[in-house]
Amino acid sequence: MKEPTITDYVELIHTLFDRFAQAQTATPKQGHPYIYKNKPLLVFFTLMQFQYITQFKTQHRWLKTHPQHQQLLGFKTLPDRSTLSRRYKVLYPTIQALVAFVGEDVADLETGFGDKNLYEDKSPFKAAGPVWHQRDRKAGRVPENLRHLDQDASWCKSAYHKWVYGYGLHLTCSQVGFPKLVQVETGTMSESQAIDEKEEAFLKQICPHTLTTDNSYAKAMRIRRWAKAGIALISPATKWTSGGCAQAYHRFIAQDENQALLGSRRTAIEPVFDLIAKLVGATDNHKQISIQGLCNVRTHLALAVFTLQVAMIANSIWGMPLRTISHIIAACT
Repeated sequence: MKEPTITDYVELIHTLFDRFAQAQTATPKQGHPYIYKNKPLLVFFTLMQFQYITQFKTQHRWLKTHPQHQQLLGFKTLPDRSTLSRRYKVLYPTIQALVAFVGEDVADLETGFGDKNLYEDKSPFKAAGPVWHQRDRKAGRVPENLRHLDQDASWCKSAYHKWVYGYGLHLTCSQVGFPKLVQVETGTMSESQAIDEKEEAFLKQICPHTLTTDNSYAKAMRIRRWAKAGIALISPATKWTSGGCAQAYHRFIAQDENQALLGSRRTAIEPVFDLIAKLVGATDNHKQISIQGLCNVRTHLALAVFTLQVAMIANSIWGMPLRTISHIIAACT
């Protein structure tokens, strides 16, 4: 079967965004309407992601030197560098909502896309530039020789990466790795805080049967609250062992089907973070990104998650392996 081209991927993004826009509640916005709509900007920033061009001045220059792409992108006139920078910084909420919409909208396309057994995890991404040591950071002191410091980033620790100065990508996906929800925060935000912020989406919109996590998400009150809503929060819960409720919970997760979910957590979600890192060119040990500032990083990583959705949807349509991203990279570079 013929492989998808860049035009096919752009048309797919247009289709997904149009369905997303139609599903949104029409509410009038204050101020002057955007000259450049979100849809063409989304396509443009996606193409820039594949080119690894993150500087807005360079993006503007690329537009001027590639007039043949203007029709594909849907630009009637070329946006200024300042426009690209300003709109990129505020695009994150739209992409975050788009990822959640697509996660449900294509559930019937592939069995694995609509799976009700989901997985949740956090992965750190190292900030661009030098690290800001905690002693200086707490004092609000920037050493004179510390150039190009990202002051929005913060420290976090993971079992694999140890201490990382940067940001955290909080991801929800199905067992085949199809993203369902995304949240990007500074490294300090814990897994427990992030899942509390996602709780309404889980309990009222996605309504999975199970959500499999690591120890960081195990909290007795949360497990009970979710159980009342019909969602089993499955975690090794190695630190929650005392009391009758804890013992009953460990008998529950010891059941064969729950042990199978726990056993598949690493293969279900951890490789997805590697795919996202490849899409943004963060392939070193600590996945160092190339853009600074929380507003920019949020859009940067959330856009990569949406791009992975697009790649997996196209793979399903064209009959290619679901988790491969080589086809979309080859078509868009």
